[in-house]
Order: sequence, then structure tokens, then C-alpha cells
Amino acid sequence: MAEVKAKILFIDDDTFLRKVYQAELGEHGYEVILAADGEEGLEKAQISDPDLIILDMIMPKKSGFEVLTELQKNPATKDIPVLILSNLGQKDDVKKGLDLGAVDYLVKDDVTLATIVDKVSQYLNSKTQSKKARVANNHSDTSVIGPPNDQSHSQINEPIEQIDK
Repeated sequence: MAEVKAKILFIDDDTFLRKVYQAELGEHGYEVILAADGEEGLEKAQISDPDLIILDMIMPKKSGFEVLTELQKNPATKDIPVLILSNLGQKDDVKKGLDLGAVDYLVKDDVTLATIVDKVSQYLNSKTQSKKARVANNHSDTSVIGPPNDQSHSQINEPIEQIDK
């Protein structure tokens, strides 16, 4: 039986970067779906049900912030982890991205391909664990609905601070 590959939706308007990340993530066993702008990214998020989204912030048609907002509003896409990979690196932009629901915010100039692959693996593994927990919780008590645990937000900021050093 063939192993099911995790699907990653890579949303970035830079053609070269899309090809580089598709090749690199593909080599690590991931299925990579590409989108060239925010609107296409939202459509593909709905259709392909990715396990993780890597999202640029500065794009035509819809910015990454708009995409993130719409992903969070949609019940079908709100639980997909979003890793921001952008040239916007101001503290306000990072805070806004995380506040809108991204699991991490990485600045393109500060990270390597290897770092991105490690982050993808980390978040896909945690998504698998949280998906199992959600399924278990849904079977035991469906009345518990609430915001994510605030402790996870402080852990999210940790990798960003490490990058700045």
C-alpha cells in the first residue's frame, strides 16, 4: 500500500520561489500544490484540502493578510496550519500575521530551505497529533469549543526570536 503524502499549498507570486520550494519539498516526500496569488490560493485551499499552507504576504489580487483572514473565517480551512514566509519582517507585520492565526512567521531573507523543510515537518507532525486529539475529543465531548490554548501562541513566537539572533 502506497504511503499518503502530506499536501502543502505554497502561495507566492514569485515563479522562481514556487519552483524551488516545489522541488525541495517534493524531494522530502511532500505533494506540493502551487498558487500564484491570493485568490488562487484560497480556491486551491478549498479544493485540495492541504495539510499545511506556506503563504507569502505581498501578492496580487489578495494580500497574505486577506488570505489568512478568509482562511480563518471558513470552517473548511480554519484548522489548516499556515506558515507565513514573507519579505515583510516588521514586528507589527509579524504580530498581525500571528494574531490572524498563522502558526509561525518567517522572513525570507533570514531562513534557509532546510529551515523551511524542518518547520514544515514540525507543523505537519503537530497537526497530525492535534487532528488525532480533535477526533478523540469530538467522540467524547462535542460541546467543548473554544480558542486555541494561549500557551501555543508563546511557543510560536520562540522560533522567530531565535531567527533574529
